[in-house]
Parts: sequence; structure tokens; C-alpha cells
Amino acid sequence: MSNTVTLAHGAGGKQTSELIEKVFKAHFSNPEFTPDDAAVLPAPGGRLAMSTDGFIVSPWEFNGGNIGKLSICGTVNDLACMGAKPLYMTCAFVIEEGFPMDKLEQIAAAMEKTAAEVGVKIVAGDTKVAGKGQCDGVFITTTGIGQIVDGADTSGNYAKPGDAIIVSGDVGRHGCTILIARDDYGIESDVDSDCAPLWGTVETMLGVTKDIHVIRDATRGGVGTVLYEIAGQSNVGIRLNAADIPVDDRAKGVCGMLGLEPLYLACEGRLVIFAPQEHAEALVAELRKGKYTANAAIIGTVTEENAGRVIMETEIGTQTVLPQPKGELLPRIC
Repeated sequence: MSNTVTLAHGAGGKQTSELIEKVFKAHFSNPEFTPDDAAVLPAPGGRLAMSTDGFIVSPWEFNGGNIGKLSICGTVNDLACMGAKPLYMTCAFVIEEGFPMDKLEQIAAAMEKTAAEVGVKIVAGDTKVAGKGQCDGVFITTTGIGQIVDGADTSGNYAKPGDAIIVSGDVGRHGCTILIARDDYGIESDVDSDCAPLWGTVETMLGVTKDIHVIRDATRGGVGTVLYEIAGQSNVGIRLNAADIPVDDRAKGVCGMLGLEPLYLACEGRLVIFAPQEHAEALVAELRKGKYTANAAIIGTVTEENAGRVIMETEIGTQTVLPQPKGELLPRIC
């Protein structure tokens, strides 16, 4: 097999078969993985959640992960936010002609490792090769199916006045990492992405209580965008305490230099959780024991007043309306 991806690898012939066998099947093989046109799967009982997501992150590799890890985390986390244990995934690759084969193998290996951590099976996929310059390295689309845990019922429509608002860790680190990786500003920092699969986190929370109203992963647009989405869906107000919002010192330094608000920077391993006040402390205490959630914190409450708006109590005791995101957010991560 050649050292780079060629157009022949997408033509459906011998080279395509070699690519699938030596790269994808080598990393994704499991009893349900199929070379047929569709995977045939045992149907789980109860309610199912299904999600699909596309990934075109540039650069494809960054401190703390790569597009392969990201593609598994993104879909797994979307399922987890609905209280669903991820079961099966499919993936579709669009690969630029000339992309190094060893780099493609690194991406597949990251997908294998991340899927194994969660216990989700990659069961089918597709590969296309685009001509030189028609895409930026490699694009991946993943689709997942999960089984909703009995008693779990979450939605952005369910936020209620009095709910505590929890974040599962420090915010904005993935967006900072992508900025640094692009080297557009000449900033040096060892900030790393928070990219992580979060089904285990959600499973732990559901073990504390099923009475969780909203779980949302703060990806594009970060926590601030998620809060505005939920305020709109549930027709409630949100009041935040700036002093309680966890921000990594490295990310804080990058944001300070560039004038960015960490609440609007993408996360890839952070949840925003709305739950009744009586469960909030127990949820945070359990989250702080987790692999990816040591910095979990209660950052605010849901209010009846100021419906659809997010109010921030600043560190000097004043109040301000957090601006609603609009236009193109920086950095553009996908």
C-alpha cells in the first residue's frame, strides 16, 4: 500500500479494499463490523437516541487529541446528553488525495481507543477520496445509536426556575487549543484540549439521581451559547456568578491576550447540567471524583425573570447581560 492516499483508494477497486482491510478493519473490527452494504444488529429494547455529526477541524491534530478522537467523542457525548448508553456507530471519511497513510492510521487508532473506552462498536462506514485541494486533509462524519437509561428524561425544554446550573469542568480550553495549534497569533502555550468521551460521566450522574432536567455538551459556541439555547427553549432566565465559573489558567492567559470570552470558546469534553437544587451538591461531589470532571462547579441558577436572557453577576458585584452570540465565533472550529 502506498505511503499516501490516492484517488485510486476511493475508486472502489483493489486499493479501496486494501485501505479498508489494512487501516479501518484493522482498528474497528468487532463481531458486528460488516463489509456488507449495511450492518445487521440486534435491536435493543426501550427508547433509543440517534445522533450524527460532521468533523472538519483544522488542524486535524492538536494538543490533547485529533479529529479521530473528536469524531467519536462528539457523537458519543450527544447520545450521552440524552441519557443514552452508546451502542453502535458508523463513520464516513472524506480524505484528501495525498494525505499521509501513517497519519490516517493514527486517526483510526485514536477512534479505536476512544470507542473502546466507551464500549461503543463501530459497525459500518464509507470512504471517499477527494482531489488535491478539494478538502482540508480529512473530514469525518459519525452517526451513533444509544439506548436511553430507564428513568432518564432530559431536554433543553425542561429547565425550571430554581434549577442549579452545573458545568462538569473548566471551560473554553478546546477553543484555545485550536487557536494555538493554528499558530495564527504567534502565542506559545501548553494549553491542551478537554476532548473526552463523557458517557461514563453521565452514567455516574444518573447513578446519583435520574432527576436531571437538561444535559448539553458545550461544543461550538461554548457554554455561553448553550445557556442561551436552553433559556430560549425553556423560556426561562439564567443568572450566573462569574467567580464560580472554572477557567484553566492557561486558557485564561490566552483569552486575556486576545480579548476572548472563555464562555464562548468551544469545549469538547464539558457538560452543562440543569438539575434541582436539592441534587446539585451531590452531583458535583460525584463529578469531582471523575477522570474528566475534577473541576465541576455550580455556576448559576435558573430564574423566572429575564426569560431568554443570561445575566452575569461580575466579580466586583455588579450585574451585566451576557451578550447573545451572533455572527461567526472565533476560533472557527468546524
